[in-house]
Amino acid sequence: MKILFGLFISVLLVSCSSKFEKILKSTDYEFKLKKADELYANKKYKQAEELYLELFPVFKGTDKFEDLYYKFAYASYYQHNYEESENNFKGFLEVFPNSPKADEIAFLHAYTFYLQSPKVELDQTNTLKAIGMMQTFINTHPGSLKIKEANDVIDKCRAKLESKEYRSAALYYKLQQYRAAGLGFSNLLFNYPESASGEEYKLMSIKSYYEFARLSVPDKQEERYEKVTTEYNDFTDRYPDSKLLKEAESYSNQSINHIKEIKNEQIKTPAER
Repeated sequence: MKILFGLFISVLLVSCSSKFEKILKSTDYEFKLKKADELYANKKYKQAEELYLELFPVFKGTDKFEDLYYKFAYASYYQHNYEESENNFKGFLEVFPNSPKADEIAFLHAYTFYLQSPKVELDQTNTLKAIGMMQTFINTHPGSLKIKEANDVIDKCRAKLESKEYRSAALYYKLQQYRAAGLGFSNLLFNYPESASGEEYKLMSIKSYYEFARLSVPDKQEERYEKVTTEYNDFTDRYPDSKLLKEAESYSNQSINHIKEIKNEQIKTPAER
């Protein structure tokens, strides 16, 4: 039975291939367009795309070209060829900037960059592009029904970038590169001031700068402990009711005590030392 089923499938594939070859060879372009639309409707996007591409020079400039180009662009999108569909959507907008479908296609053009956005640990060029393209869409289509969706995409992209920056700062801390960690956590708070993790970022910057000061050469310790107290004061201004306030305060108090010790040591006479 398995062999018979396999033979049946093979015959069916050959038959379908043969029919498509006949369509490709046909010089009846209206017939070809009809078949391309049928294939598209039946989700045979690869074959439909091939026919549409062949029909470009035939129908360019006619009243049928816009719908042909529209389906052609979607065919690559439905096949998950996002780099290709990005170019096809862009091409549609260049040829039909005033199309009733321009709003929809402009959103999808930006959305293809989001769909090409990789995992957090990889290069985020397309994520940044997606943010830029979505913002451009919002600015140029202020009345679009897609505005909320565009803002949601921007939020998702920013969350991914925030996660990547956090991983980088946390890795610096783990590797005991405390100055870099402090800068990393401070930049996180600067770049994402509305982040739900803002308090944690601020505490980590305080801890990082404290460890950086503690491990510094004596001549640099005073100013670096002062940096810890400055960061703590900023923490209290930003998050006066934070549950992390006591922990942050402990680093500030330790830093103040170290500064007092350093100053006492400085005023001692050589004999006292």
